[in-house]
Order: sequence, then C-alpha cells, then structure tokens
Amino acid sequence: MHDLADSVESMEQLAAAWRVMVLDRDPDADVRDLPGIAVRWADCRFAFWNCVTLTDVDASAGLVKQRLDEAAEIMRSKRRPGFLWVFEDLLDHEARAALGAAAEQAGLAHAFPGTGMAGDLLPIPEPAHPDLTFVRVAAEEHLRAFADINSLAYGFPPADGRDGLAWSTLWKNRVYAYLGLRNGTPVACAATVETEGRLFVMLVATDPKWQRRGYGEAVTRKALYEGARATGTTRATLHATAAGAPVYPRIGFEPNSPMRFYAVQD
Repeated sequence: MHDLADSVESMEQLAAAWRVMVLDRDPDADVRDLPGIAVRWADCRFAFWNCVTLTDVDASAGLVKQRLDEAAEIMRSKRRPGFLWVFEDLLDHEARAALGAAAEQAGLAHAFPGTGMAGDLLPIPEPAHPDLTFVRVAAEEHLRAFADINSLAYGFPPADGRDGLAWSTLWKNRVYAYLGLRNGTPVACAATVETEGRLFVMLVATDPKWQRRGYGEAVTRKALYEGARATGTTRATLHATAAGAPVYPRIGFEPNSPMRFYAVQD
C-alpha cells in the first residue's frame, strides 16, 4: 500500500486534466462529478477521451461493487467505447481483493494495467538525443502526426486517434506537446499540461518500429523541460502503462497507486 495522499492526488489529476481535454474535444461532452464517480466522456472515437473513474477514498467492498455497477451502466449508455480507470489504493483491503470478481459481475472486462506516478523533479536539464530533433505541436500536421504515433503504439485505427486531437487549438497553445523526429520523420511524442499546480504528462508514445532506443524518454523529458520552463511548476504526475512504467523512474517519478483499466464486456 502506498501513501494514500499520493493515490488521491493521482486520481484528482486525472479528473482535472481529463475535464479540460474532454471539453476541448466536445464542449457538450458528459463531464459530471457524481457521488464516487467522475465522468469525463467525449463519446468520440479516441477511446482515451471516454473515461470514468472511481473517486471514493478507502472504499469498502460493498461500496465498490455499487460504484462498478453504476459505472458500467454509464458506459453502456454511451455510443462509443471507453475505459473505467480504477486506482487500487483508493480501495480498502477487502475491496481490492474482490475487485476482479466485482468488475466481472458488473459486466466489465480487465483491459490492461497501469501505475500512477508523481515526483518533485522539476526543473530538469534540457534534454537531447543523438537521433532526434524536437518540434512543438503547433500546426494541424503536427497534431495528425502526434495522433498517428499514439494510434500505432496503442493499437487504435488512425482515424480514431485523429478524432481525439484534430483541429484542437488547446493542444497547439496550452499543451506542451512535442514530437521527436528522426531524419525528419515523427517517431515519438509526449505532452504535458499544467493541472492544479502540477505538470501532468500524457499520451507518451513511440512508433513500434522505433521502440527501445530511448526516444520515448527523450521526448518526455522535452515536454517536461518546456512545460516547467513555461509554468514554473516543480511537481509532475502521470499514469503509466506497463510498457512505459520502467522509463519514468529514470526521470525521477515514483510509483504510487496501481491502476486497472476496464472496458464493457462484449
């Protein structure tokens, strides 16, 4: 069990950052804070912008079962699929032990694991990589490249990735989003955005053809460096997939709550 305050921070960072991202995608999106559930659902083709998360702290097994049923009902009412994010350390011991069975009873299938991370690590030195040049996302072609790299890395159809980011002025102005270019071709990407006094890292991805060369770490460092330089922020947070989890401690992040992502069962 990690420090509960860090796990609460991780959940609250998701809710705050995703509010901004989802409303940028659709000003009429379903953004609600219900008892024990935060809904951040753009109902778009980019599944990461369709999000529900549990927000109760030290929740009992009975309460978690109720919340899972409620979350599944919300998800089934939507046109597009998305994910329920569960921060395990917000559940009490019995609820964590019963989580898998309770999710299955609610009609939810475990999609993949994750880990919340945070650290007082900023500022960091200006990064460099011998293979890469860095370009800030500032034009529509950059947004398309950023979306396409995420689609390749996470297995989305390219049209779905583009549906999440196309035409966003927020991403070209308020978000510190960067591409890593190898010989002029975008191969990796990462973004940061100031969220309640922290720098929140999101949508880090590397083209699968170019993974395990340090490109994801390098472009993440660039997004952190530029975001911190612009905002003066000293603390950063993120939610790592299993593939990315080994990278971030090298930058200075410390794991807090394990996470589980659930989708509605077919």
